[in-house]
Amino acid sequence: MTAAPFTGGEQAKPATPAAQPTQQAQPAAAEQPAQPAPAPQPAAQPAPQDNQAASRSEDRPALAAAPVATDTSPSGLRALAQSMVPAGQWNSFANIVNHESSWNLTATNPSSGSYGLGQALPASKMASAGSDWRTNPVTQIKWTLNYMNERYGSPNAAWVFWQNHHWY
Repeated sequence: MTAAPFTGGEQAKPATPAAQPTQQAQPAAAEQPAQPAPAPQPAAQPAPQDNQAASRSEDRPALAAAPVATDTSPSGLRALAQSMVPAGQWNSFANIVNHESSWNLTATNPSSGSYGLGQALPASKMASAGSDWRTNPVTQIKWTLNYMNERYGSPNAAWVFWQNHHWY
């Protein structure tokens, strides 16, 4: 009795096939050899289809991820950063980047040479987050978030400092 409810509970469609084997088991043993042959074939067919679907779905996220990483408009960079920064720290992080670079990936201060979203000084400090720091927004966001956490403890604390000094 416990096996029948689990089978019916696991799959709503197999409840019908579960009723069929019960009917087939009653008539004769000659029908049983016909049942094992079809059973492995349907089981084998869905497995390759599932694998193909998994392969396709693996391909799709890679294609979908590329536009997000390449959208360097201010709104695209904000969306990317928001997916990387903890929610409770987001407003402070965004406020600092708004003031420092206006979400310009290649913003350069002509007098100091500070560079990028978080205005690293010297700019080459961002290389600690990746060699592509000049052009990769993910690298710049990671570096900026790490800098705020290491130097101030959090983006919220960095924002408090920024409000008092107008730099961080």
